[in-house]
Amino acid sequence: MELIRGRINLKPRHRGCAASIGNYDGVHLGHRHVLEQLVSHARAHALPATLVVFEPMPQEYFAAGAPPARLMAFTDKLPVLAEFGVERVVCLHFNRSLAGMPAEEFIERVLERELGVRQLVVGEDFRFGHGRRGDMKLLRAAGPAHGFEVAPASTLMVAGGRVSSSRIRECLAAGELESAARLLGSPFSICGRVVRGRRWGHELGYPTANIPLKRRVSPVHGIFVAAVHGIGGTTRHAAAYVGGGSSGHGQNGVLEVHLLGFKGELYGQRLRVELLHQLRADARFHNLEALRAQMSRDMEAANAWLKNHGLH
Repeated sequence: MELIRGRINLKPRHRGCAASIGNYDGVHLGHRHVLEQLVSHARAHALPATLVVFEPMPQEYFAAGAPPARLMAFTDKLPVLAEFGVERVVCLHFNRSLAGMPAEEFIERVLERELGVRQLVVGEDFRFGHGRRGDMKLLRAAGPAHGFEVAPASTLMVAGGRVSSSRIRECLAAGELESAARLLGSPFSICGRVVRGRRWGHELGYPTANIPLKRRVSPVHGIFVAAVHGIGGTTRHAAAYVGGGSSGHGQNGVLEVHLLGFKGELYGQRLRVELLHQLRADARFHNLEALRAQMSRDMEAANAWLKNHGLH
């Protein structure tokens, strides 16, 4: 899969494609449903399946003081998108210029002149351009003059509601990880490389692998039962903490993972941590003894949950 960062890096050879546009945060079941339709149209017309995304996400740009929680880091999206048949990802820098671009200009400059879109696959509720004035009606009217056909993507409904990133964020914030997993198509996960912390977990008797969250807002906080991938090709189970962190990783927070029954060094390794079940919310402790006692109870609860679910 080819990643093209910024409109400045679009070349004449990139013109002519089947495209979809969106944030694709989380690449959930609804996104995958659209991707299936995009790839189908691309193959039917012998065109590269191209996804146009934005960094930062428009919601982050417009709500800089209180951005929505990210479900997935940008770099973590790419292998998932490739898995579903996307051949090119065009990442547009969402800035003042793009935010202020009228919908008609976006169609002419980006869709026609720079991308040469021939098939455009978007949902019926898709909005774009300055003030979100662009919609499906405008796209259908503009398509013939700008050389593309619009293929509306059908909406995926699960458990009586539309699958969306905002709905998944609500599930995660409420600790409903099982519901979030049904909408995502897999357990919610966080990826990253293990870094050195202050070794407070080691001193308390529960050493942790520390992974910076690298996102302004986390969609989850608290103590979880987790499955960890990336250690010698096996799946390990763990108790995981997501929050501000005791390991000194700054305001963006940290994921601290205590691998059950594991001894060894993991510094520098890239792990994928799936959160399976929330044990409790985050809490503050007056002293280290109180924290150590609670950690002991958390490990017992994690082991009990794993045993009850046939994972231990």
